[in-house]
Amino acid sequence: MRVREAKDFLVAQTAEQAALEGVPLSDLEKRMMYFTESGYVPEDPIKLNEEFEAEYDTPEYEAKISRLLHHVYHRLRKENDAAHKNWDQAIRCLRRGDHYLLVMWDLTPPGERPPGDSLRLFASALGVIAVLFLGIFLSRKFEPQWRWLQKHIPQPNPHVLLGVFIAFILTGLVFQRPLETLSGGSLTAWCSAL
Repeated sequence: MRVREAKDFLVAQTAEQAALEGVPLSDLEKRMMYFTESGYVPEDPIKLNEEFEAEYDTPEYEAKISRLLHHVYHRLRKENDAAHKNWDQAIRCLRRGDHYLLVMWDLTPPGERPPGDSLRLFASALGVIAVLFLGIFLSRKFEPQWRWLQKHIPQPNPHVLLGVFIAFILTGLVFQRPLETLSGGSLTAWCSAL
């Protein structure tokens, strides 16, 4: 898939979603989705940006398009496997460049959480509570064995534990996007709930 095909597909799907939701989407808003500072643009990017800035509030527009893009993605995931694969391919194609459409795709729509997010957060909390209760139960049940372990196994070096903890945090920061992808976005929800 080429950049122009990818953008045509994403813009068409976004326009279709806007029509389904009854959200007005002007021609200028659609044209602005093609904006990029480097690479092919169907029209002069400076004039397009000036025309857009004169008529629209950028943060409001970005939130609107981001919301529509995410709604399209969820709809395609449920309804049409082929279109969903095209969507993923189009996003991958655009990731090779610097495109305004990706800025809006990467935004989390304000006031929206992914479907099932609250349920995942609640299940995670219940899991943590269950592990704590299990730990308390096991520590009481196996207290003699714990004492034996404490005598025969040396205590860990606190510097090593601190190093492992710091490595864990840095790994989370460096690989944030892949970890979010693996956790289905629940990692971000869990962190934001803290």
